[in-house]
Amino acid sequence: MPVSFSFRLRSCCAAAALLAAGFALSGCAGMSETIAPAFADPAKYELYDCKQLEAERKSLAIRTADLQRLMDKAETGTGGAVVSELAYRNDYVAVRGQAQLAEDAWRRNRCRETPPGAPSATSAPQRPDIKPAPQSGRTVR
Repeated sequence: MPVSFSFRLRSCCAAAALLAAGFALSGCAGMSETIAPAFADPAKYELYDCKQLEAERKSLAIRTADLQRLMDKAETGTGGAVVSELAYRNDYVAVRGQAQLAEDAWRRNRCRETPPGAPSATSAPQRPDIKPAPQSGRTVR
């Protein structure tokens, strides 16, 4: 039984549409790294001091490494590239954007890394003339 011309035309158009969609989506995957800061709040780190920025940069680096490891692990399985993109890519791009903004604030504030052997800053000792509030249920005399 011969295949009709309209069936061939439809299947050819469907194949062309799938090919065009594949090219369009492959362009989006490469572009996501360049628009990472668009997924983060640009004013988030404006009021952070250097100690806060240092802790935030470390936690973002750990989170980025964790997401990268999860994406690499997902890509080893069947259909892993799709799972990696769907499950982890958005979080990865958002964390990379936050890390870039934190790094910009770090440079803008001219912060420096704390040496490993340096004592950490603790809270100031409480003044002796200030007494703690009484606990509920007990009376203080």
